[in-house]
Amino acid sequence: MRFNFDFVSRRKWWYTLSLLIIIPGIIAMALHRPVLNFGIDFTGGNSIQVQFQQPVSAAQVREVMNGLDMGSSTIQATGTNEFLIRTPEMDEARTDQVIGSLRDQLGQLDLKRNEKVGATIGRELTIKGIEAMAVAWVLMIIYITIRFEFLSGLAAILALVHDVLVTLGFFAIFRWEVDSTFVAAILTIIGYSINDTIVIFDRIRENMKLRRKESTEELVNRSINQTLTRSINTALTVIIALLALMLLGGETTRTFALAMLIGTISGAYSSIFTASQLWVDFRNMRRERHRQAAAIRAESKTAAAKAKTRKATTH
Repeated sequence: MRFNFDFVSRRKWWYTLSLLIIIPGIIAMALHRPVLNFGIDFTGGNSIQVQFQQPVSAAQVREVMNGLDMGSSTIQATGTNEFLIRTPEMDEARTDQVIGSLRDQLGQLDLKRNEKVGATIGRELTIKGIEAMAVAWVLMIIYITIRFEFLSGLAAILALVHDVLVTLGFFAIFRWEVDSTFVAAILTIIGYSINDTIVIFDRIRENMKLRRKESTEELVNRSINQTLTRSINTALTVIIALLALMLLGGETTRTFALAMLIGTISGAYSSIFTASQLWVDFRNMRRERHRQAAAIRAESKTAAAKAKTRKATTH
């Protein structure tokens, strides 16, 4: 299927739409403390491992925990009728209440472990993760600069920042819980989005060699339209898989699937509507700077020539 949409001339619309999505998220992060609804992986809590003597499902355990106003707990099946339950930090009385409710509502159980645990993702590790992401972005800029040009790398990284901010914004606005899988989702989103963007930039480079007489805007429009079917099919395939994971994967994968779903949609959008459009604007700005510099040099030469002529005339 061949498309012939004019993406570039409407780029201010795409920028405006992105800002309308990103700004509310930034405001939500600025107003809330903490900025995100960090789960037990970040804050620490209690770790309770139990094994029931009769068949019990994770959904039944979740129902009991919700009844105790412990909906933020994470429940992981570790064996036959065996579950690892991570809860916010509790005192001994509250812990006994939880275990007693599980026993009363779901039957006899063996308590295999009951201990307080620290945050598996502390402040230091979070900072190191951000530093690692920044280093990855710098290396991506270097790679894309070598393969294409610096402006392509800059546009691609800004598109990645766009995707991360969109995902963070949704989680900040709706206060969805953030756990360790969220970090994995963010890193996966970055990899997915940059791949889609590079495909479009690669087609732009090919068309620049074949169609030297076309303007930058025409080249970018042609390149996006030529890769549009591939971009849509790839995004839809991933979205279908993520929806299935959200609906059927259970609580342990829901945060990952939700973050990935938002990031995948944002990544497909930014690759088509943001990265290449930014590249066009960057090239136009560079061309305008060169034009102004050339005009200034020409004026300087003209002024010098006039001064030389006046000097020769006076003598």
